[in-house]
Amino acid sequence: MRKYVVCLPIFLFAATISNAQTAEDSVKQVISNLFKAAFEADSLAVVSCFWDQAIIQSPNVTNIKNESPNSLASTFGKLRKGQLDERIEFGFIHIDRYLASVWTPYRLYIDGKFIHCGVDSFQLIRRNGVWKISHLIDTRRKDCD
Repeated sequence: MRKYVVCLPIFLFAATISNAQTAEDSVKQVISNLFKAAFEADSLAVVSCFWDQAIIQSPNVTNIKNESPNSLASTFGKLRKGQLDERIEFGFIHIDRYLASVWTPYRLYIDGKFIHCGVDSFQLIRRNGVWKISHLIDTRRKDCD
């Protein structure tokens, strides 16, 4: 009988570890949630992916456009569900304790029409076990190899 008593806690501990989400999975989930919210035109869900004071930037040749999470969410909220479809691939992900840096090449489609491609660069911060986006900057181009 003792064999079973000893094995049960070990089995439960192993099962818990195998179902645990890694830091990388958690970071990917926040970014995936952002693009799902954009696709769904769900402005509240968009805002929930960011820290309150997050910085969102879109540089071009002569300027850098700065936006807040609320401004971005407002833009997405004006679209129809499924109108905006940003298709990403996870490139590199680097994590050091409470800081994560993620690079995601993407292609943007609106109403099924290709608009542009580029790379999204995310900085995320983890506080109290929760990852949120603190900075997002992207590139935009038409020539996508």
